[in-house]
Amino acid sequence: RDLGLRKFEVADSEWEIAGQFRDVLKDATLFFSRSTPNLATVIPAMDLIDTRMTKYSRDTKYSPSIRAAVRLAKKTLDRYYELTNTSEVYRIAMILHPRHKLTYFKSTGWEQDWIRTAETLVRDEFERSY
Repeated sequence: RDLGLRKFEVADSEWEIAGQFRDVLKDATLFFSRSTPNLATVIPAMDLIDTRMTKYSRDTKYSPSIRAAVRLAKKTLDRYYELTNTSEVYRIAMILHPRHKLTYFKSTGWEQDWIRTAETLVRDEFERSY
């Protein structure tokens, strides 16, 4: 009090927003803390984060500022996610991964044309390289 720092004190409403922010970031932090991410885990991670961000951006239990920040973050994620479509490496890594293969794309509702294109891409690359 003697130092005149009272004006920098965090208000209860600001603590509430900070707590909500912590809750939103906790999912992504825990996901990436589990193991070393690799190329085949990028798309499933982005799918999970996108699903959670969509949920958070619509949940009225979070303050409008948190929901707005999540919408902006989701917009950025979508931009990067779209870039994975232009990279053959992501598709090949996912399809060759023993856990994912084409099943991941089918079970998560990806468009059939996208799945066929990805499968053709892997077959063509195999023919070219082996």
